[in-house]
Formats: sequence, C-alpha cells, structure tokens
Amino acid sequence: MKRLALAWAYFLVVAVAFSSAARASSTQGSSPVIEIGSGRIRGVARGGLMIFKGIPYAQPPVGALRWHPPQPVQSWKGIRPARHFGPDCMQLPDPKDTAPLRTTSSEDCLYLNVWAPLQPAPKPRPVMVWIYGGGFVNGGSSPAVYSGAAFARRGVVFVSFNYRLGRFGFFAFPALTRNGGLLGNYALMDQLAALRWVQRNIAAFGGDPHQVSIFGESAGGLAVNVLLTSPLGRGLFARAMIESGGGRSGPFSPPPLNHPGPHGQPSAEQAGTAFARQMGIHGTGAAALAALRRLPAEKIVNGLNMSTTYQQQKTYSGAMQDGQVIAQLPEQVYKEGKQAKVPVLVGATSADASVTRAHTLDELFALFGPQAAASRRAFDLGKQGDFKSVAQRVGAVQVMIEPARFVARRFAAAGQPAYQYRFSYVAVSLRGRLTGAPHTSEIPYAFDTLRKSLWGDFGKTLTPQDLSMARQVNAYWVNFAKTGNPNAPGLPRWPRVTPEGDQLMNYTRQGPRAETDPWKAQLDLVENIQP
Repeated sequence: MKRLALAWAYFLVVAVAFSSAARASSTQGSSPVIEIGSGRIRGVARGGLMIFKGIPYAQPPVGALRWHPPQPVQSWKGIRPARHFGPDCMQLPDPKDTAPLRTTSSEDCLYLNVWAPLQPAPKPRPVMVWIYGGGFVNGGSSPAVYSGAAFARRGVVFVSFNYRLGRFGFFAFPALTRNGGLLGNYALMDQLAALRWVQRNIAAFGGDPHQVSIFGESAGGLAVNVLLTSPLGRGLFARAMIESGGGRSGPFSPPPLNHPGPHGQPSAEQAGTAFARQMGIHGTGAAALAALRRLPAEKIVNGLNMSTTYQQQKTYSGAMQDGQVIAQLPEQVYKEGKQAKVPVLVGATSADASVTRAHTLDELFALFGPQAAASRRAFDLGKQGDFKSVAQRVGAVQVMIEPARFVARRFAAAGQPAYQYRFSYVAVSLRGRLTGAPHTSEIPYAFDTLRKSLWGDFGKTLTPQDLSMARQVNAYWVNFAKTGNPNAPGLPRWPRVTPEGDQLMNYTRQGPRAETDPWKAQLDLVENIQP
C-alpha cells in the first residue's frame, strides 16, 4: 500500500511538471497557443502578458437559437486565431456612452477575452471576471477602458465577455413559455454560461477556478446582485464586487414573466406580444414566434438604447421574474440572508445615477412625508434652493448610494466580509466642471486605464495625483480579488463593515480616506422611504 502511495505521489509530481512545461513551451514567443475544451487558440504576447480575444463560449444565438438559452460551443480543429475582439452584441450604440464600442455589433456575439501573465506561477492565479454596464441595452467587452492589462500585470487572470442585450437578452412570448425550460432572461443565462466556461477552462491560462471574483458596474453591478442571489449562480465564484449596481427593488423591479405584477404591472409576455403587434405579427403561437425569429436583427433593436428605454417600456420588459434565474428579487434574498456566502465589495459614486419624478423642491421633499422638513435641512445644505442639484443628490442616494449601504450591511449581518466605498474623486482637469464623481467615472481608476477614458479631455491634462489614484484603486480591487480583503501594506486601511455600521473608504480629492459615512443622515432619511 505504501509503495502504491509513493507511486501515486510520483505520478502527480511528474504530471504537474509535464503540464507546467507544456504550458510554458506553448506560451513563449509572440503567438502563445493554449488548448481549451473546444480546441486550440492562438493569442498575442505583449508586455509580459498573453492576450486572447474573441473566444467563443457558446454557439451563435441566431436563427432558431434566438431567444434560446446559450448552447455549448462546437469544437474546432486546428488552431483558432484569438487576436481580435469578437463582435459586441447587437444594439444601437448610444452616442453619450462613456465606453464606446470598438467593433460592429452583431447578433453573433457570445465571445470572451482573457488577459493573463505570460510567465507561469508556482500556483494558480486568482481570476477576475468583468460584467459591463449599459442599462442591459448597450455595452460590450471591446471598449478600450475595459482593458484587463493592469489587472493581469498585478498577477491575476482577467476575463471579459459579451452577453445579449435589449430584446435579444430579455424577451417573453406565449409560444416561448409553452415550450418550457429556462425563459426570458437570456442575458443573465449568457452570464451564467460564461462563468461556467471559466470554471472549465481558466486553468489553461494559469487561473484558479476556485478563486473567481465577479465584478460589474451599473447594469453589470445589478447583474452581480442577481448572480449573488440566484440559485443558478452558486459555486461559480468566490468573491463579488458591485459598482453602482443598486440592490434595492425600487430601481430593479422586474415584471413577472407571464402574469401581471401586484400593482397591475404588465407582464413580460404582454410587452413581447405588444412588440410583435408593432412589427405587424399577430397571434401568440408557433407561427408568430417563427415570424419574430425571421425579423432582421435591426428590427428587433427598433431604436432601443439607453436614451430610448423609457419610451419603449410598453414593448420592452427588461429583466423578468422567471422563477429560476430570478427566483426572488435580490432585496428579499438579502433580507433573508440567503445570498451566496462570499465576501463582497460594494459602493457608488458621489454624483451617481439619479431618477426622480418630482418637478419642484416641495414635490421632492414631500416624498419624505413627516420627515420633509428634516430632509430639506439634510439635502439642501447650501440653502440655495437649487432644485436640479438637490434632486440629483436625493435621486442618487435613493437609487445607488443607500442601496450599496443596505447590501454591505446585510452581508455583514450574515457574518460575511463586506467592504463599502464612495468614489468622490474628480480628475484635476475636471474640477471646474464637475462637483462630484458621475456614474461610471470610477471605472478607469479601477481598471487603471485613465489614458483611455472619455471622462474628460485627459491626454496631457492627467496629473500625478490622478495617476496615483488610479494605481491605488486598481491595487485595492486586485487585493480583494486575491484574498477577499482589499487591504495590503502600503495602502490606507479600509475598514470592514459592521451590521449597523457606516464604515467606508471614501476616495476623496485628497486620496483614499477611511471614515464614517459623512452622508449618514441623508442615507438614513432615504432608507425610510425606500419602496
């Protein structure tokens, strides 16, 4: 028996040595070759990194696969080039998008990208998987600001991927419902499929499938909330980071798939049926579904993007309660303490996305009921009565900032490590124009891609202070991905959140500063009026 054990140990040592040698030999030079489950791929070597782009993780969701769960990718023979991004998913780009695409969008879009250190490591590296934002109607993995190079240079394997958008990503129709199976939330199914691909294949790039961190911003952050609370997401990641992703049900109240909501909210099926009628397709059976699948991709988009989502709400449902991917709303899962048992890093920007239906200060503060006077004192600090600026702050706190605190507190209450941030930093060149950090503005700091950012005319205007902030934010993000704790020597200490606490790391104009939330009074008032 002892001899058998020694032989097995010898076999493992030889196997590991052979595997490492094979990987090292295949990744030398300017064209590294990696073998994954579906075949061999050839990337590029640059600056000590190996980069692979446009790797298919599922079959093209076209024809009969439009509005179908992602299907396993078909294997190929030979070596597949992986030097260029695959198409971003079909959409009408929004001209105001701060992360413009660098591809022509297509319905054939289920591709992912990997940045990894070129040299092998003694043990598998942590993995970071990025989920882009764009309101679930815009976005992609090709924007320059989403380069994974800075993360990989710090010793992690970085993955980004595309997922279906708009009506390709979220669509319900009676004929689809009758077919059964996973329904409606095809964008979220794509995200789950990409994470399963990572579990199966990331070791080939030197990554550790047991140390996967998911992170996303805006719609991507909202998706992280879903993955944290969906039964289908369990076991696919070990850490999670939510950037301006909400967490309350107010900004994320998906309609039921095939029956009206509790307040007469139309079902997702009703929106899909209304869209079919708009396209001149009547009926709800197999023939109508076949006609919908024959429509050109541009017809399915039908002008939908971040600027027109509100106008198209009668024919576009967005995400829906399907009972499987979204079995419960994230807020309810958090309240019950049933989320994935992983560490979380969560926060928002100081001038984040804001929504309000009020038109005057009196209407705005009337939302607070008996606390109207207290809220006026808390929010109109300058006593200027400037409706626009006050409404922006109230809306941002309600939609993004207080929900981030809620999520952090719920994780802490469950005994899970939670770290909260407020991104208040504004680049030196923009301080005359911006009073706070807008929605999405933390991304080029987290990615350390300031020179590729559209948040201002950077170029020669970047200062050492700006670049230092980017290096620090990127380091915190990487530390969290490596250990579940953003702290490391040489950085200001980031406090862990307690169940009723308001501890956070505030990225101020003077640098990262750990403090009790200076907006606590405002957040407490908004907490009382959250739906």
